[in-house]
Amino acid sequence: MVELEAELRAAVRGEVGFDVTSRALVTMDASNYRRVPVGVVAPRDAADVAAALEVCRAHGVPVVARGGGTSIAGQATGTGVVLDFTRHMNRLVSLDAATRTAVVQPGLVLDRLQEAAAPHGLRFGPDPSTHGRCTLGGMIGNNSCGSHSVAWGTTADSVLELDVLTARGGRLRLGRDWAGAPRGLRELVAGELAPLRTGFPDLPRRISGYALDALLPERGADVARSFCGSEGTLGILTEATVRLVESPRARALAVLGYADESAAAEAAAGLLAAAPLTVEGMAADLVRTPAGLPRGGAWLFVETGGETPAQARARAGSVVRAADALDGLVVTDPAAQRALWRIREDASGTATRMPDGSEAWPGWEDCAVPPARLGAYLRDFRRLLAAHGLRGTPYGHFGDGCIHVRIDFDLLGAAGVARFRRFSEELVDLVVAHGGSLSGEHGDGQARAELLPRMYGAETVALFERAKGIWDPDDLLNPGMLVRPAPLDTNLRFAVLPREPLPVAFAYPADHGDFSAAVRRCVGVAKCRTTEASGPSVMCPSFRATGEEEHSTRGRARLLHEMLAGELVTDGWRSTEVRDALDLCLSCKGCRSDCPVGVDMATYKAEFLHHHYAGRRRPLSHYSMGRLPRWLRLVAGTRTAWLVNALAAVRPLAALAGRLGGITPEREFPRLAREPFSRWLRRRARPRGRVRAGRRARTGAGGAERAGAGRRPEAPAPAPAPAVHLWPDTFTEYLSPSVGRAAVRVLEAAGIVVAELPTRPRPFRDSRACCGLTYVSTGQLDEARAVLRRTLDLLDPLLPPGPADARGVPVFVVLEPSCAAALRADLPELLPDDPRAARLAGAVVTFAEALERLAPGWTPPRLDRRVTGQTHCHQHAVLGDTADRRLREAAALTGELVGGCCGLAGNFGFEKGHFEVSRACAQERLLPAVAGAPEDTVILADGFSCRTQLAQLAGVRGRHLAEVLAEGLEPEGDGK
Repeated sequence: MVELEAELRAAVRGEVGFDVTSRALVTMDASNYRRVPVGVVAPRDAADVAAALEVCRAHGVPVVARGGGTSIAGQATGTGVVLDFTRHMNRLVSLDAATRTAVVQPGLVLDRLQEAAAPHGLRFGPDPSTHGRCTLGGMIGNNSCGSHSVAWGTTADSVLELDVLTARGGRLRLGRDWAGAPRGLRELVAGELAPLRTGFPDLPRRISGYALDALLPERGADVARSFCGSEGTLGILTEATVRLVESPRARALAVLGYADESAAAEAAAGLLAAAPLTVEGMAADLVRTPAGLPRGGAWLFVETGGETPAQARARAGSVVRAADALDGLVVTDPAAQRALWRIREDASGTATRMPDGSEAWPGWEDCAVPPARLGAYLRDFRRLLAAHGLRGTPYGHFGDGCIHVRIDFDLLGAAGVARFRRFSEELVDLVVAHGGSLSGEHGDGQARAELLPRMYGAETVALFERAKGIWDPDDLLNPGMLVRPAPLDTNLRFAVLPREPLPVAFAYPADHGDFSAAVRRCVGVAKCRTTEASGPSVMCPSFRATGEEEHSTRGRARLLHEMLAGELVTDGWRSTEVRDALDLCLSCKGCRSDCPVGVDMATYKAEFLHHHYAGRRRPLSHYSMGRLPRWLRLVAGTRTAWLVNALAAVRPLAALAGRLGGITPEREFPRLAREPFSRWLRRRARPRGRVRAGRRARTGAGGAERAGAGRRPEAPAPAPAPAVHLWPDTFTEYLSPSVGRAAVRVLEAAGIVVAELPTRPRPFRDSRACCGLTYVSTGQLDEARAVLRRTLDLLDPLLPPGPADARGVPVFVVLEPSCAAALRADLPELLPDDPRAARLAGAVVTFAEALERLAPGWTPPRLDRRVTGQTHCHQHAVLGDTADRRLREAAALTGELVGGCCGLAGNFGFEKGHFEVSRACAQERLLPAVAGAPEDTVILADGFSCRTQLAQLAGVRGRHLAEVLAEGLEPEGDGK
């Protein structure tokens, strides 16, 4: 393939990648299948596509067109050259609001078209749940639909003209009345009018096979429409003219509850008379938390539109009143609607895990039947599942009779694969018996094409083969799809993975300790590839900064998959390809919460680094910042801190220290505190003999003690003030003790006694409790476990012997979100056999959680200030910020914090080679929010990294919520 690569590089102006990483990133889509390509080409324009096709045809190498790579049937993978349209051919060429049309390139993401059309009151009708990353070319290739198809149809209904290149270099402009038809196609249709008129089921979601019936004269001989759904097997799309529709000015959502999914399905068809925008259905086994939904075991989401909110609401209300449902409600608040739709949109990912955590897979993701038969079909479908001992979670487009489902096939062993085949064959017969289509949205690909003769019969499938021969006589384009397909139980992506679990450091409790199972979580739906962050989401900041698949969560998971497979990535844990892809992972943990299937790339990165550098020299930053607690204890806890600060201010010395420590020269060293927090806390408490309680608690307790003799004997003694242990994390202890001091003031004002954690003097070793965060983030997991074990030994006297011990569980308040997240999540997963780890993790609370739990009656000072800033990424992913939101509201702090990641991310933004990405992450959401805020706005940033990023990139002081609340308290005496 060396000659092929050289000729492609000479022929095209776009990128050509035959390296391991480029190939590994596209071995899979969102299906069960895997194929290893020989190379990847990212064409810049149609001329590049033509050149690539010419070279590949000369070498007899097949070509596969690929967009967002979210296909569920395997059609976006291949063994030849993959054309990646997402890099360059991704523009909106033009938009004409008057004619309601747009001209798009195949790599344009659907959401970008929707954003451009919205100011004109227009939109593209079809909207798959992957709208934030699927491309128009992929939608045309699969004839995608989405939740609004009952109103606006399939992609084929929205296509006017297509510019296409054939495998032999023909340039065609496809349209109606045979426009652009290749030679021989008209003659094929003319000779087969009878089977074309009778051989295709009449239902709204018939996507399977080639749409040859669109070429009938009574249907306008629409070559462009016929091309839709051909899965890249007939030609390569280079440009499309599409139709836009008018978007309703207002929308409302009627949510209807039914006893079960069959009842919901039977009701769906009857709702179509109300001309809704959507009729979507899902059952209770898909909804983990049914809060906000009406009572029932299944629900229909029926969206209505109108010129005004009142009109949309009235239409939704009429749907609720007319529906024969157990319960119903109308949702008009846009935020509430988005929250409900998010449940539905994430279903393609969440459905890959059954409620008990076992794996479920696509393969029969989107069969469709006539809507009136959907209820009966679902009952038969459930019986078929039970007969094979399988489980699935149906959901989808009930109004169109299209059902999505992930099924818990065992695709790892021969017996399970054999059952997969038997079930598939029987399900096809069931679908056909109900007058349905094997594919109702995502295409056939390898998953279903083998079984198309059962749906269409041999005669019609022979017509498909003849049509393919007319368009692509050399079988160069995506061979093995639709015609002459590969068997549905071959090329399974699981077949190459190791059968026995690898020895690993983390416990992976949700995956039974199996790192391969953890990596398998990524099914390719690519929510991590969204280029525009919204709401509180974090994932995936490095992808949004670079736009490279390699730097997405999915891309990294693909490389880890190939590392485990050992076929393409051959050096296992020592792989430089995996190391380089993980290098720009910020370990923000955003994927842990934002990925629909809970991929935790931060943990996978730490695991990989642990093995990759075992017995080898590490990067300098691992020794400097990875062991930060040790170095800070040695210097900041002494009286030489001022000298360290003075030396750090001397640029040549700082630059030399930075080079020795692997630190990027664009960064300044944070200044060490003159006095560590714990020393201040001891000094403050010493004159009083104890750490004092809050003012309200001291008054009550002191009054009771002074009046002891005069009290009535029956009067109960006042309850002791609740006590907490304030965790002296490395950042609060040595770099930002003002946060700790402020937290003490606020906690005491709420009547909570604050106690210091015990220490154990040990020369040259960590003598304080430590969460091990810096060791974990750099993959020094042996050291992390040693640090955590010492922490548990140190805190052992404070921990109860069991979670239900009579003494109660202690409370450890951790002010730094990343440290709290490490204690909650990493600690029990690194020390799963030590019961103390789980008990300590369960006792860790954030500052806001401590106030809410231990001082529920306390009212914070009313500040009446506007705030902005960023929720810490680890807080978002692991801890949650509900208590923080309530505390801000109680203190009259108004405004929302943005999502995303600040980009500094602990050691990441300080490491050499990371500055540009670190800055780009901050510039996406945090810095614009701060720059656009009024002058008197409070900038909230609970994480030390976030505050450092703000200071160094924006010259702005960010503050911990504890500091803001402390400023609102009455001044404290004694200079404290």
